Amino acid sequence: MTDGPSLALSAQDSLVALMVAVSASDEDIRTAELVKIQSAVNMLPIFADFDNDRLTVISKTVFDLFEQEDGLDALFGLIRAALPERLYETGYALACDVAAADGTLDEAELRLLEEIRYELNIDRLHAAAIERGARARHVV
Repeated sequence: MTDGPSLALSAQDSLVALMVAVSASDEDIRTAELVKIQSAVNMLPIFADFDNDRLTVISKTVFDLFEQEDGLDALFGLIRAALPERLYETGYALACDVAAADGTLDEAELRLLEEIRYELNIDRLHAAAIERGARARHVV
């Protein structure tokens, strides 16, 4: 697979891709998860100059990659190439927030979060703190 211009991601695109991937991991994208993604893009300073039209492009890229045999590996390759290390924990935190947005974490979401921790080299203690914060923010 070659990384053509359509597959070149920005750091912001990578953060969106992580959120979309977690939402799509269980093959059931819930409204609460979509609202969380849109809210993050609209409210967080990291997305201040993000083009909202990119949401559709990034989502399609994630969905297309999920249909390929090695698509998850390819997605992580694109994300690691574009996302500065200083934003790895931000990406993990956003992914956790999306996963927790509907009040449940299913097995597919948990597996993908584990993979994200591994791929982005998130320290286990830091990951636990990020996960606890996401849980606390989404208690109903």
